[in-house]
Amino acid sequence: HLPEPPKGRTIVLGAGKAAAKMAQAVEAAWSGPLEGLVITRYGHAVPCEHIEVVEASHPVPDLAGEAATLRILELAASASEDDLVIFLISGGGSALLTAPMPGLTLTEKQAVNARLLESGANISGMNCVRKPLSRVKGGRLALAAGAARQVTLMISDVPGDDPATIASGPTVPDPTTAADALEIIRRFRVELPDRIIRTLEQGSNETPKPDHPAFKNTAIRMIATPQMALEAAA
Repeated sequence: HLPEPPKGRTIVLGAGKAAAKMAQAVEAAWSGPLEGLVITRYGHAVPCEHIEVVEASHPVPDLAGEAATLRILELAASASEDDLVIFLISGGGSALLTAPMPGLTLTEKQAVNARLLESGANISGMNCVRKPLSRVKGGRLALAAGAARQVTLMISDVPGDDPATIASGPTVPDPTTAADALEIIRRFRVELPDRIIRTLEQGSNETPKPDHPAFKNTAIRMIATPQMALEAAA
């Protein structure tokens, strides 16, 4: 599943409950120089030589996750057109990869996560609400990496294996809108802070859509899914 090495740097970035083991596997299989940072859940770190592993909270985000996410955004933004960015994404990434949009606080995002978890909404609905409130979800991490060649390796934990749903699709264009998020909030009667509702109603935080030019140089590779596991077992 790994791409060809680039002329420039290879930067490995990622988040999820499997992110550290994925990073370890990349290091074992990659012959050239590597650098990067991944975020995993507390207790899920494994030793890596070149890729830094940070632990943070799941399913409700914390300050450790926010600080590491901001560093991931900086690393992505440092990539040039000669560089390769490998994104490692797995379940749990929605909580671990957290950076509220300007004007929102981590406390408000924590309230959103906690109340969505209690609401009865499915994972697609929860992620639909979280995406427009984030600087990194719904394709915005791919935007941060700019002109660099990008390959996302994903492990699916969602029904249907939709890459836009796994970890809230940080490197995948988002087909949903802020209006969709408001409909989910109303349907499941999710009580959220007023500023969150106002942010969604303004519609100024729309995520990048499938026709955005930033996704022309990106590839999504599903490396493990529940169906693959069933077929392997059979």
